[in-house]
Amino acid sequence: MQTLSSPKSSFWRSGWFLTFLLAGLGWLLPTAAHATHLRAGDIQAKVDTTPTRNPNRIFFKLTLYRDPRYVQQNTIRVYYGDGKTSDLDTPSGIPKSTEVSVSPTANVITFYFEHTYPGSGRYTASMVEANRVAGVVNMTGSVNQTFYISTTLTVDPGLGQNSLPVLKAPAIDAAAAGQVFLHNPAAYDADGDSLGFRLMQSQQVALIPNPLPASFIPTPTITSGYQYPNSQSFDANGQNPRQVSFLDNNGNQLANVGANASLTINNRGQLIWNAPLRTGTYNVAIIVEEWRKNALGAYIMRGEVLRDMQIDVVATTNLPPVIRIPQDTCVIAGAVLNKSVTAVDGVGPNAPATPIQLFAYSGIIPPATFRQSTQGPPRAVGRFNWATQCENIAAQPYLVVFKAQDTPHTPAIASDPPLIDEKTWRVTVVGPAPTNLQATVTTNQRILLTWASYPCLTSSQPGVLPTIQIYRRENSYPFTPGPCETGIPAAAGYTRIASIPANLTAYTDDNNGAGLARGRTYCYRIYVTFPLPAGGASLASNESCSALLGRSAQLTNVDVLTTAPTNGQIAIKWTQPRPNVGSFNAPLGYRLSRSSTGAAPFTLVTTKTSLTDTTYVDSAPALNTQDGQYTYQLVFFSAATTQPGSAETSETSPLASSVRLGVVPDGNNNLNTLTWSYQVPWDNSTKPTLIFRRLGATGPYAQVATLTPSAGASSVTYVDRGLTRGANYCYYVQTNGQYTTPTNSLNQPILTNLLNRSQEICALLIPTPCTPVLTVVPTNCDSLANLDQRDSNLDFAALRYQNRLRWTLGNTPAGCSGEVAYFRIFYRSTAEGPFTLIDSTTQYTYLHQVPLNTAGNTGGAGCYQVQAVNAARVRSALSNVACQDNCAFFLLPNIFTPNGDGLNERFRPKTASAIRRTHVQIFNRWGRKVYESDKDPYINWDGGGPLNETGANGKVSNGLYYYLAEVEFADFAGTKRTYKGWVEIVR
Repeated sequence: MQTLSSPKSSFWRSGWFLTFLLAGLGWLLPTAAHATHLRAGDIQAKVDTTPTRNPNRIFFKLTLYRDPRYVQQNTIRVYYGDGKTSDLDTPSGIPKSTEVSVSPTANVITFYFEHTYPGSGRYTASMVEANRVAGVVNMTGSVNQTFYISTTLTVDPGLGQNSLPVLKAPAIDAAAAGQVFLHNPAAYDADGDSLGFRLMQSQQVALIPNPLPASFIPTPTITSGYQYPNSQSFDANGQNPRQVSFLDNNGNQLANVGANASLTINNRGQLIWNAPLRTGTYNVAIIVEEWRKNALGAYIMRGEVLRDMQIDVVATTNLPPVIRIPQDTCVIAGAVLNKSVTAVDGVGPNAPATPIQLFAYSGIIPPATFRQSTQGPPRAVGRFNWATQCENIAAQPYLVVFKAQDTPHTPAIASDPPLIDEKTWRVTVVGPAPTNLQATVTTNQRILLTWASYPCLTSSQPGVLPTIQIYRRENSYPFTPGPCETGIPAAAGYTRIASIPANLTAYTDDNNGAGLARGRTYCYRIYVTFPLPAGGASLASNESCSALLGRSAQLTNVDVLTTAPTNGQIAIKWTQPRPNVGSFNAPLGYRLSRSSTGAAPFTLVTTKTSLTDTTYVDSAPALNTQDGQYTYQLVFFSAATTQPGSAETSETSPLASSVRLGVVPDGNNNLNTLTWSYQVPWDNSTKPTLIFRRLGATGPYAQVATLTPSAGASSVTYVDRGLTRGANYCYYVQTNGQYTTPTNSLNQPILTNLLNRSQEICALLIPTPCTPVLTVVPTNCDSLANLDQRDSNLDFAALRYQNRLRWTLGNTPAGCSGEVAYFRIFYRSTAEGPFTLIDSTTQYTYLHQVPLNTAGNTGGAGCYQVQAVNAARVRSALSNVACQDNCAFFLLPNIFTPNGDGLNERFRPKTASAIRRTHVQIFNRWGRKVYESDKDPYINWDGGGPLNETGANGKVSNGLYYYLAEVEFADFAGTKRTYKGWVEIVR
């Protein structure tokens, strides 16, 4: 670390420089001269809703809660987050729209305003006002701290009509010491976006420039001395706040009674403070996040609202009422939801029963209604009523917050305020099932689907129709949707075949033009999905099935006859097709094609024009059955009619591959692991696969084992044990399959005993090499840090680093061999992640020149592994991971001379390790910033500055300048350090 030799360094370190700088720039600190009155608030926002909608124009509603006993709040200033403020439109401040008294100590003030943003982007609109009310317990000197609220929004024409969450419940509440406190902001998103909730410390903005610059965005910080309200420091009478009993509707204990007090918020927005102890006023911020699913199905956060709320904790012997709400429910759009909510007071010993007021907060009120019929005692009753509509269909449930509030005194007195109980109800609205689905066979292997007109064609996205999802499976599946079970479960075995607009009532299934396979029964269901942002789906329709007569040609065998790198042989067999009625029309035949990848493109290998010719031996010169697996496609074609020149019809059988066998020898444990795979339309799991083996490269094979694969398996493994070390073993397997359809009159499969062999493969059973033990010679950071790299022509980013690796052979696994032909070297530039093979060597050491990274010099940081390989190409296990981290050093000079002589021309480090990023600020002796950049990790400042600070040559004058450099090093931890000091410019 550099030692500052100038007396100026103490000026910098002392903090007087910072104070001097702020004063010189005209920064304002909040003072008690402003009104001490603000209690809570939040900002709501939505995109322009006028007929000539401008997606960059945003409408705002700001709500403040103030103590009316102090000076009024008639105007506000808003910072829009794009550098602009409301001063441009209303220099005297945005005037309030309404102010309503809700209690002797709280008035609710509403402000409406709008702003048009310059373009797409993410912006944070905010308000900063002095001051908060005095005496907030969980922050220091609240009366002298500013009040900050904000809303972050995404301006994007592609989002359509977007509204940020609206918080329906008031932002001030009362709590009783020693009792559980509940609060829910009753958040609602009009677009049906998903909401997330989290707690945050109350925020302030300590410094506001005066006058405001042309572009300014406040930077909030946590209020001074802030602690969450459940902090153990808020004791009373020598006691610390502890959790008390808290039961759910079923009497289950939700608290850890006697543990430290807790403050949480759940995914319904329910804030639970268990339990306050010290009386007084507390503030806490709640962040409500808006998440929208994109076209790829991923949730993206589109915005958030920061509400700062206030809680008054009082000492009281009163106990809260107990509310009972309905169970979470699901309703089909168009149905009327009618549910009762009840509450009782006087629960507990000697607790008097009092009348109860019931409240409901939700974005669906109105049109939904909640009316209280009785206040009790003994019981208060209210009824919720909602006639749901198609436009209410949504993927996310609607939240309704029900609150019961007792009346210990009339009128209420501050020493004994009303207490509440509240719970959140979730209501999901789903679409009705499509009705009257019918499947009818037409010609050419097609099935026509028809259904009744769907009643819900509206959606949350104007102009975008819902979509009908069409699903198909072979044979029937009994499935009755549950009351809120939308769509089709994966376990039902249906496959989606089409998505069409919901205003259509018919669809023809021709298997994407290939035609459906004859001789099979196809069953269908449909349901409806609704567009984002609300999303949602309907229940599934009834099932409708239809059978196609006849039978398609089907592949039955892909059997490897000869294993060879060229001129291998595979026998392919198939069945004849069966017509629906009558016979097929000539010309007709089969086209057999092959693929070496298992997918298109396919290469035609033969065409047959005889209906009875259903076998072919593929023995092309390039057929490498030793190293490759092949997949075959069969197309049957015929003329549509008997007329000359008739159009051709065709049907394609499902693909079928050869059986591919692999062997991994383990000479340490005298075993071979066999794995074989296939992709075939028949079932190989009903009868055992035969495993054949021979000793040596010649001679007959003998069956050594059988293994029945599990149903649906496409890859099977068998371990052949008790072998002789040093021997050469060869293998092949033969699968035995069958088609489940078609069947005979006894419902038994008629296509059985489909025998298919794999290629032959051999493996030499020798021990694996022992696993290497790797070390990386550590870097001497002190030696590197002492290098002087002040040469102006030195390119730090082009410096090459190298690491020296050393290894030995260990003694694992047991029985391993020390015979090694060469070693493979693996590398990664990060502490975690996948390795890449970079080189091989016959030596037990390796010098790695670390490559340069186009995104920046990563230095010598990296991790390595080594693997031993013997003469038979058997590989050891990978060695241990050995890593080399970068050093972290950075030394700046006290002088540089930008005079054009090519020496010491720029302000740059004397020496430095690899760096990802440096944010540097340069100030003159008056505290004015003359330079700032984070573009060059190694600074390379040439002395340039702002126009009003430079001479004719565009450079700052000679003299002393102060720097503040925030450096992020390119080590694994991303170490960050701040360097402060001074530098002299001499020309």
